[in-house]
Amino acid sequence: MTLDVPSWSADIVAALPHPVIFATVSGAHLYGFASTDSDLDLRAAHLLSASAVVGLRTGPETLQSSGVRDGVELDVVSHDLLKFARLLNSRNGYVLEQLLSPLVVATSPLHATLTELAGAFVTSNHAHHYLGFAATQRKLFDKTGELKPALYLLRVLLTGRHLMRTGELQTDLNVLGAEIAYVPELIARKRDAEHGPFPAALTSRLLHDAEELRAELEAARDASSLPPTPPDEAVTALHELVVQARLSTVL
Repeated sequence: MTLDVPSWSADIVAALPHPVIFATVSGAHLYGFASTDSDLDLRAAHLLSASAVVGLRTGPETLQSSGVRDGVELDVVSHDLLKFARLLNSRNGYVLEQLLSPLVVATSPLHATLTELAGAFVTSNHAHHYLGFAATQRKLFDKTGELKPALYLLRVLLTGRHLMRTGELQTDLNVLGAEIAYVPELIARKRDAEHGPFPAALTSRLLHDAEELRAELEAARDASSLPPTPPDEAVTALHELVVQARLSTVL
């Protein structure tokens, strides 16, 4: 983990009521523009026992909590392995980023196996996720004029374009935004104020660049060599992983 991520993150994960497969940090920390007052977004996958899945009393597919520790707002979300696998198999960029996040709070052999499988679930249809995410952030920027949605807008378009062109996931705007001269200034401003205003003098450049990036993402999607859906053998491998993990909980 980086110095921006509190060392007590592991304590939060350890307190979850089911065995944790992995936990990573998402959000602004992952995207390279965390501010001094950013929330800490912890994302995880847990494993329900077989009895908590097949009986009358079933366990939670999703665990979600929030709170404050040492002045840091927390947002914790964990999915059971089966739900996580379904999301991974449905062009969901969020879970892909969570699984492959380099900011690892907790891991396991099962996490390593999921990570090995992840590449086979990268598809050209992930472009729809990033285009949709960008549209949401554009509307939020138009409404608030804040710096945060502007950075998210650039980040998701650049991540999506890079993914379509290379098949590799890159989420750090410091790396992705090297071609955009004003990005370092925006990141510096964001570190000082989570909900600071976007510099008005740059608004027209931002909107022009965002429109170009959106068009480039669409073009990269159309020209991508990525498959539209994961291959059957990858889906079978993920299915078997879920089955074997669940059976391992049987006493």
